[in-house]
Amino acid sequence: MRRREFIRVVGGAAATWPLSALAQQGEQPKRIAVLTGGAADDPDSQARIAAFVQGLQELGWADGQNLRIDIRWGSGNAADVKRFAAELVALAPDVILATGTTVGALQQASRTVPIVFALTGDPVGAGYVDSLARPGGNTTGFMLFEYSLSGKWLELLKQIAPDVMRAAVIRDTRLSPNGIGQWASIQSMAPSLGVEVSPLNLRDDKEIERNIITFAHGSNGGLIVTASPLTLIHRDLLIKLAGRHKLPAVYWDRTFVASGGLISYGADLVDQFPACRRLRRSHPEGRKTRRPAGAGADSVRDCHQPQNREGARAYRSAVRTCARQRGDRISFAMSALGP
Repeated sequence: MRRREFIRVVGGAAATWPLSALAQQGEQPKRIAVLTGGAADDPDSQARIAAFVQGLQELGWADGQNLRIDIRWGSGNAADVKRFAAELVALAPDVILATGTTVGALQQASRTVPIVFALTGDPVGAGYVDSLARPGGNTTGFMLFEYSLSGKWLELLKQIAPDVMRAAVIRDTRLSPNGIGQWASIQSMAPSLGVEVSPLNLRDDKEIERNIITFAHGSNGGLIVTASPLTLIHRDLLIKLAGRHKLPAVYWDRTFVASGGLISYGADLVDQFPACRRLRRSHPEGRKTRRPAGAGADSVRDCHQPQNREGARAYRSAVRTCARQRGDRISFAMSALGP
């Protein structure tokens, strides 16, 4: 997915607000609310919001001038997300941008304010939309990935570490309903790869450390870290524990690799955010009713497979084999590994 595409949905609403009208005396700036499950001090969460704001600026909408943007950071706390959802709806925004699992809380708070989502694993399964083609209601957006991609994580783990016979799947079933679907896809792939998989539920630092230490007592083990706001928040701990216990690990997002993780496979999260103007602008029905019901949800099609330079050296031969099989998705990592 190209970097500019995501802003087209939320920006689509902005595109229907005539700039000339805002110049008239007494015209109030339009208002966009943003509810993200990330943390305000997380650089990657900040980068995604910055990409969104930049996309709006490219359309001629600047925060503090003809537009007001209200942002709330859930930081992986379900209670805060629910509270912020009600708070943002009470501000009567023209449209709301929601990331991940914050969609549910916003829908509980309002069934009329248009909601555009990003980084959402299974909007149909979670009940956010009726279907991808015809979402219905007041919600549409971009699906993070199809669950079948989750099985690729186990396949990739086996390719880079052929001796792995056991895989612990780090998942969040409390805040993210996507954890169950991702687990099911991984579980269905396991028999063909000869790997025994077991879920490790994610709640807090102590539980994460306790569960991984227990799992590491066995031999031939590896980790798969699935998509969730909580895995991003606990990113540094997960990477540290994988390294300490010498567990090869595959992560769902490239930010783990940037922080020292071994390898990841998935969509570029930042690239989703400058893309949302297309859907609402192309469906006038949604504009008339302030509902994006006619705007079909979309899914991410471009995946990337970055690697940590130092960590990948220990798996040099297997990574090279994986590179030959997967082609240019891994090409840049070849030079990083050296001769």
